[in-house]
Amino acid sequence: MNKNYRSWLFIFLIVVAITALEYVFVYVNVAYGILLSLFVAVAIYVIVSIPEEESNINIAAESLALIPLYILFTSSLPWYFVKQSYLLPAVYSIVLALCFWHVLEKNLSLTKMGFTRNKFAIFAVGGVIIGISTGTIEYIILRPEPTYPSFELSHVLTDWFYMTFFVGVGEEMLFRGIIQTDLQKAIGKWNGLHVTAFLFGIMHMSWRSPVELVFATLSGYLLGYIYMRTNNLTMPIVLHGVNNTMLVGILPYLF
Repeated sequence: MNKNYRSWLFIFLIVVAITALEYVFVYVNVAYGILLSLFVAVAIYVIVSIPEEESNINIAAESLALIPLYILFTSSLPWYFVKQSYLLPAVYSIVLALCFWHVLEKNLSLTKMGFTRNKFAIFAVGGVIIGISTGTIEYIILRPEPTYPSFELSHVLTDWFYMTFFVGVGEEMLFRGIIQTDLQKAIGKWNGLHVTAFLFGIMHMSWRSPVELVFATLSGYLLGYIYMRTNNLTMPIVLHGVNNTMLVGILPYLF
């Protein structure tokens, strides 16, 4: 078995394991899903610790281990004591903490990752325009109920802040800045994009909607392609934040 085949097999098995644990978590039993998340994360770290030299495949595997850790920590902590309005930023603070822990552990540069002011205005405007469109499409798919009794500007601004600086920054840093970057170094530019987009879709399985699963995967391709072309996280983060604000903060009150 040649080295390239073994590398692909390792990544493939991790992707299958993440898909399986997410399915178990959503459709079978939450507790079993949490246990599987722990098992998969530990297994990845044990396997990558065996070789003496750190390869691109092992680095990519460690990045992928952040997904089961994400599921593990956000699902097993006692969130009942957190006020409902603060639950989203509280949960995504864990995601941000995992990302920054990985950045510090690997001595990564946030600037090289894509946190830069280069062409900020252009990328931000582009993110807003695309985010309004994608958010409208996702609303048509999911039709979520309004979060608040009535539409108020303060609620929209709160949703936008949470969706941009917690959900947007957290998920784009995780999936694009860390996972996609490392996968592209390990298995190639386009293969890295394919795998990351697939996993991004899988992580939206919790909506229990096959159409949303397809939409989220295509969104993963869109966000990943933008990041791949610009090497900048501004547009993906803004797009993500505006998309989610349209989905839960604006359109449910208009239709």
